[in-house]
Amino acid sequence: MSQHVETDISPGIDPDERTRDRVLTAVLEQGPVSAAQLGSLLGLTPAAVRRHLDTLTREGIIEVKLISNAKSGAGRPARRYVVSRRGQTEIGDDYLEIATLALSELAKTSGASAVSDFAESRFAKMEAKYQSVVDAAGDDVAARSKALAEALQLDHFVASSNSLNPGSAMAAEQLCQGHCPIQELASSFPEFCDAETKVFSRLIGVDVRRLSTMASGGHVCTTHVPTGRAVVRKLATTTADAAPSAGRTVRIQRPSTFVSKHQQERP
Repeated sequence: MSQHVETDISPGIDPDERTRDRVLTAVLEQGPVSAAQLGSLLGLTPAAVRRHLDTLTREGIIEVKLISNAKSGAGRPARRYVVSRRGQTEIGDDYLEIATLALSELAKTSGASAVSDFAESRFAKMEAKYQSVVDAAGDDVAARSKALAEALQLDHFVASSNSLNPGSAMAAEQLCQGHCPIQELASSFPEFCDAETKVFSRLIGVDVRRLSTMASGGHVCTTHVPTGRAVVRKLATTTADAAPSAGRTVRIQRPSTFVSKHQQERP
C-alpha cells in the first residue's frame, strides 16, 4: 500500500535532509527498489542517491535485499532497498496500528473465523487478478508456478519459482517471495498467510505446502509446489484409459494424496 512520509519543507530545514526524506519516501512506496530506479524517479545523480542511501542504511532506517535474477539465474544478486522494521517504527505506520486494532476487535466480537473470512476475501482479489495469467501457462504445474511467480514479481513481491529434482517423483517448484507488504500484520494474524497459501494452491492446481514465511521470522516466504506427483497421476490415467482396448484389467497403484498443511513454521 502506498504511503507518504510527511516532511517539513520550511526554509529552516537542511535541503540535504529534505532530499533524504524524499529518498526515504520513495523507498517506502516503491521498495524493493534499486539505486538507479530511485535516481530516475527523483531526478538525482547516482552519487547523490547513494550518499543518502548509505546514510539511511547506517542509521538502520532502510536495508539492502540481495535479489537473484529469476530469469537468467546468473551473475551477482541485485541490490534492492526496502524500509527496515526499525524504519517502519520510526516513520509511524498508523495504517498498521489501525488495521491490527480493527482485526483484534473483529476476532473478539465475531470469533477467529471472521478474521479468516476477511483474509480470504482480501486474497480472492489476488486470485481473480492472476487466474488468467496462470491459466495461459497451460496444464503443466511447473509452468503455472513460474507464471504465478512472474505475476507476483510484477507486483513487487520479489518472487521466483525454481525447479527441484526435475524428472523424478520428488520433482517440485520452490516458489519464493522476498517482499511482503503486510508482513507486520501477518505476524499477528497468520490467517493472512494461510489464505494466500490456499490461493496459490487453487491457482496452480495442486496442493502446496508453505515452508516458511517472513511473518514468522523467515528470510523469505517459501512455498513447496509438488510437480512430480502431477506427472504420476497423468501417467496413471493414461494407463487406465489403455486398459479396455487391451482386453484386460490393469491394476493401477495411485500415488498417495498430497495433503496441504497450509501452515507456516514458527521460529
